[in-house]
Amino acid sequence: MTDSIAFNRLADLLSSRGEPARYQGGALRTRGICHGGDASDTVAIKRTAEGVAVYCHKCQGNEEFLAEIGWTLADLFDTPLERPRDRSADDAWIPCQDRGKDKGGPGHKRVAQYVYRDANGRTVHGVTRCDHKDFAQWRPDPTTKSGRRWSLNDQQGNRLVPLVPYRLPELLAAKEADRVIWIAEGEKDVHALVDHGLVATCNAGGAGKWTAEHAQYLEGADVTIVADRDAKGREHATVVVESLRGLANSVYVVQARTGKDATDHFTAGHTDSEFNQVWAPVPYPGDPAAA
Repeated sequence: MTDSIAFNRLADLLSSRGEPARYQGGALRTRGICHGGDASDTVAIKRTAEGVAVYCHKCQGNEEFLAEIGWTLADLFDTPLERPRDRSADDAWIPCQDRGKDKGGPGHKRVAQYVYRDANGRTVHGVTRCDHKDFAQWRPDPTTKSGRRWSLNDQQGNRLVPLVPYRLPELLAAKEADRVIWIAEGEKDVHALVDHGLVATCNAGGAGKWTAEHAQYLEGADVTIVADRDAKGREHATVVVESLRGLANSVYVVQARTGKDATDHFTAGHTDSEFNQVWAPVPYPGDPAAA
């Protein structure tokens, strides 16, 4: 049986994201990114007569895995099911596609999607990144065919979803376990930190979008902020620090030893212990920096 279109598309997507995958027991196996990647080979991907089947043995289903990679059930079929009105035929459209001409190309395609969840694991909203490094945010909406709306506000500009830090369930579990929580400027850097065994979070929208609503979840936590090496990065780190004063147990600010951010740091071969510490505004009790 030859590889199906949907199977190839999914395998290519995992490869482009750097996700490990191997064949075992008649299926392509990959880690459970739907639950933080804490179990290798837990997701089985198999060819079917109509497309591809996905099953996570830990989640006992595929809904969370598909949400994590930005797919719907329709994407599992070689011949697409009826597409929602707000999507293109290849299901990779995001709103900034209409601005592709200004960016030197005919349109924009989705290359990454990040799902923000509440403390109970329910989807609050998502952030989608295109191949021109534009970002679009969406919220769940069961009244649309796609199940989403490309706006977090109503027509009057009022926000319709709460502000939550990225990977909130993992953040809360780490705080319970007295683990250090790392804060990066964006989702890509969060995943670079997570891939190296750390617990990490950020706010949607990048620099300048962190608020007290995000900070409230870090009460009593030990926090390390990875500041991007530029003016916006320093400003963003300062805002995060000020929001955590009197709230977090400890706060340290570090920068990449090589490059601009956490992704550059790890790409250069450095470890988490090799970040350059640039500021200890709220040192851990007993740390020499507190003296």
